[in-house]
Amino acid sequence: MSESSEQHTGSASLVCVQFRPAGKIYDYDAGNLPLRPGDRVVVQVSRGTDLATVVTDPRDVSAEQLEKGTPRVLKRADSRALAREEVNLQKAHKAHKICSARIRERNLLMRLIRTESTFDGSKITFYFFAEKRVDFRELVRDLNKTLHTRIEMKHIGNRDETKLIGGVGPCGRELCCSSWLREFSSVSVKMAKEQGLSLKPSKLAGMCGRLKCCLRYEYETYRELGRSLPNIGKKVESVKGNGVVVRQNRLKQSVIIRVEDDDAEVEALLDDLVVPKVEEQ
Repeated sequence: MSESSEQHTGSASLVCVQFRPAGKIYDYDAGNLPLRPGDRVVVQVSRGTDLATVVTDPRDVSAEQLEKGTPRVLKRADSRALAREEVNLQKAHKAHKICSARIRERNLLMRLIRTESTFDGSKITFYFFAEKRVDFRELVRDLNKTLHTRIEMKHIGNRDETKLIGGVGPCGRELCCSSWLREFSSVSVKMAKEQGLSLKPSKLAGMCGRLKCCLRYEYETYRELGRSLPNIGKKVESVKGNGVVVRQNRLKQSVIIRVEDDDAEVEALLDDLVVPKVEEQ
């Protein structure tokens, strides 16, 4: 009996897979296959089969716990499956060059980012970015006749474009979105303010032109540290003098006070405050 035809009786296992690096994770029914992180596998998808990579160890569940319709891992990817993947990559590369040429010929205001072929070769997907709506119906008809396969065009945003292309950030490391960050979360200028960062757009913008995703990483920590300190503009009493708080140093848990008597500025730790004005931020 082959791996793909094994059936579970009373127990089964779930495994998480991804279809591209730092992509979304999906639960799959691993059946009785002894899988490990890093294994390439052939899995069920809505329109046939595809290749995926296992990212977690299988976790045991009862057959009743499996959600109805949970897709299955069919088998480990063998040499034939991997060879087909290589053929698809070459096919996608060729299609990308053809599509780019057609876009230039038609002077379409769109930028082709990435091209992918399905595992069975029945469809080619072109990911593109455009500032405005683009009428690409003639382009699709042309590509369909040239490539003899089903064509899909997907409009993506700035962040998705950068995730697909990849690159190195100002920190010197590979971009978070293309290396490990699976989903984008909302980011605001308020997060930079909370952390005392420069508000210059050039400092806050990432490779995609949007606010850096890393502004979120320490935001909650800074908020929590700020709750124990008096707000800027509040009057406080301290062993170093009484006055108004003009700045906070949340990591040191101290504040800079402009002293009332001589207008000098002194730094006072939280323990130096006699009557700290503690309020919710």
